[in-house]
Amino acid sequence: MDFDITDTALEHKSGVAVRGDYDDFRVTFEEFKAANDERLARLEKKRGDVLLEEKVDRINAALDAQHKRMDELALKHARPALEGRGRIASDAASREHKSAFEAYVRGGEAGVLRDLETKAMSGGSNPDGGYLVPVELEQSIGERLAAISPIRALASVRTISGNVYKKPFMTAGPATGWVGETDSRTQTTSPTLDALSFPAMELYAMPAATATLLDDSAVNIDEWIAQEVELTFAVQEGAAFVNGDGTNKPKGFLQSDTVANGSWVWGKLGYVPSGLAGGFATSNPSDALVDLVYALKAGYRQNAAFVMNRKTQAAIRKFKDTGGSYLWQPPSLAGGRASLMTFPLVEAEDMPDVATNSLSIAFGDFRRGYLVVDRAGVRVLRDPYSAKPYVLFYTTKRVGGGVQDFDAIKLMKFAAS
Repeated sequence: MDFDITDTALEHKSGVAVRGDYDDFRVTFEEFKAANDERLARLEKKRGDVLLEEKVDRINAALDAQHKRMDELALKHARPALEGRGRIASDAASREHKSAFEAYVRGGEAGVLRDLETKAMSGGSNPDGGYLVPVELEQSIGERLAAISPIRALASVRTISGNVYKKPFMTAGPATGWVGETDSRTQTTSPTLDALSFPAMELYAMPAATATLLDDSAVNIDEWIAQEVELTFAVQEGAAFVNGDGTNKPKGFLQSDTVANGSWVWGKLGYVPSGLAGGFATSNPSDALVDLVYALKAGYRQNAAFVMNRKTQAAIRKFKDTGGSYLWQPPSLAGGRASLMTFPLVEAEDMPDVATNSLSIAFGDFRRGYLVVDRAGVRVLRDPYSAKPYVLFYTTKRVGGGVQDFDAIKLMKFAAS
């Protein structure tokens, strides 16, 4: 395995930067708490201070900026790196495919790659649809997406070989009960099953390269492709997992039908009102968060997390419990997640801002509640003609997604009731 002292040094520098920013973040949070405590004390005495309000908002904004920088540094530190070009492949076929793929990307030599994929009866052997990337590169792209796509990091992920994944789900089980050893057994009813379907839709990115880059043998082509497509894929699928309408894209959990949690039925997501249209109740605003937590059954709460965007998080950062402790707490470790009421808090910028009737906060066990479906295989089609003198690489993967357990996710609706 190649050893690159430069990469190691950069990784160490990144880790030091994360820890440094984390220390600054903790100091800023203490300043925020002190200023917000003073603001609340003055409000209780009905002596509001405009300058103090502005100070709290300014520190709150600084916390957001520092937290964002910490997330970016932690992300760079956590991204899995592809090993150098000198790594030993697991077998001869893998090495041969990797070599043929590199020849195709660098110079457009498709003959060997076409023969290999045709021989393997691969669905990616059609030149018009592109060629399958090496397995190591496909795995790396998947790992990088898990690191930067918030909902994918929380959800269950299943790899399929076809275009649709169908999953039966028991919505009502057979009758059960206790009986004595010699007692008669009544006939049990049949379970009620719901067939859920998750089609995989095509997601694409089109990075461009110069001839100089492709001619440079020191450039790791696998690493370059992974870096170029990861952000595009993550942004597009992240938005779809939250708000996708299911047409040529995954269906986001916010596109599910909703109902007041007291009237919850299978096929809909239950919601808890915030107590005020377009905001939190003016009195005891955090009570709605408590209601949201306990709207979820105990079996789901064990692995539950809050999901919201950064703007909503800034609003709830001011909330305190009856003992005067802040409900929002910074990460306990550099590179970790903030928590809300001891539950992990995940930032998803595709979640809506707080507005009248908005569903701006989700809480649940997303691993049980949401399923991401990946069709095996990432394809690359080399296009040296459309954007001369650049070479385009039309890179596609098939992704689907949707709610698989409607009882595992609860929403907060910013409404009076």
